[in-house]
Amino acid sequence: MIEDAVKDRYAAASQAREAALCCPVDYDAQYLKVIPKEVIERDYGCGDPSKYVKEGETVLDLGSGTGKICFIASQVVGASGKVIGVDMTDDMLDVAEKNAPVVAERIGYSNVEFRKGRIQDLALDLRQFEASLSANPVTSAEGWMEAENTAKKLSKESPMIADNSIDVVVSNCVLNLVDSDLKEQMFNEIFRVLKPGGRAVISDIVSDEEVPQQMQDDQRLWSGCISGAMTETGFLQAFEDAGFYGINQLKFEKEPWQTVQGIEFRSVTVEAYKGKEGVCLDAKQAVIYKGPFKEVMDDDNHAFVRGERISVCEKTFKIYSKAPYAEFFDLIEPHEVVLPQDMKVFDCTQDKVRSPKQTKGEGYSLTSDPSQCCEGEACC
Repeated sequence: MIEDAVKDRYAAASQAREAALCCPVDYDAQYLKVIPKEVIERDYGCGDPSKYVKEGETVLDLGSGTGKICFIASQVVGASGKVIGVDMTDDMLDVAEKNAPVVAERIGYSNVEFRKGRIQDLALDLRQFEASLSANPVTSAEGWMEAENTAKKLSKESPMIADNSIDVVVSNCVLNLVDSDLKEQMFNEIFRVLKPGGRAVISDIVSDEEVPQQMQDDQRLWSGCISGAMTETGFLQAFEDAGFYGINQLKFEKEPWQTVQGIEFRSVTVEAYKGKEGVCLDAKQAVIYKGPFKEVMDDDNHAFVRGERISVCEKTFKIYSKAPYAEFFDLIEPHEVVLPQDMKVFDCTQDKVRSPKQTKGEGYSLTSDPSQCCEGEACC
């Protein structure tokens, strides 16, 4: 099985460094000073998503390994923040948990914890499940079915990572290791645990062409971050299919990390946001795309022509007032605020130019006095 091959290889890599499992990454040296050497030497990755987290945030690291990204992020989020690492390999978790108190002592606070689980199933805490199996060993088909029910019950009643609980999900070169049949579930899990308005920042290996089946069947290539790589476009599409918006490629390595059978494999870092769910209501707001392109289209097929006032629903207006959109739009509020109870359902399937009269109000007839617009001799 792919999962067994990955666990075995990374268990070995937790004991002795394997150069083939990582790309050169330029981490901020100031954060590495407090991290023990064995953590740094036995942690593998292809990017640094920790540089995109912020003070006070709750961060979840998928496939946290020996904990390097977690320990870097713990310093960035500070004492008011929290970092959770999830990994399925006991040997990796042993190294991480052994060194967590060391890092905590050096930075002056403890805000990191590690949990055992699979990143495609963030509800099932494997340590809780293993404890249940230890108390109730599976010795029959009936016992196997009971174990399945126990897993479902644990996932529902005491999920390892709760719904809507995380500000930022990060991961460093791990998503490609998950079986292709489980990748959709994995992206859905990332979406589930994020708070509305939260985001994923993922560094991973992608390919410029589809990986042929013969390479996918090679477990050594799979555990080496090659055969499980999604294509450049497929990786971005997976975020969109899971419900994310504002999908933004933060970093794209021009030079491939490896080339196998003519296929280039390189590191990318992608950011994606959660929070466009909900009813579309009309608050008489508009947005103006500032450029530089003549026209752009968003993920919902809304077209924005440079300089035109385009009507949007209240939800979209709020989204475009924040990252990653804010710098590209001017926001036009109505002169008179539309109260929630007066908002009508907005048809987001059609792009409409918003007449200035709609935001000013149909009865708006002000005539301003230019002599009153400025003080002194300077003209407005």
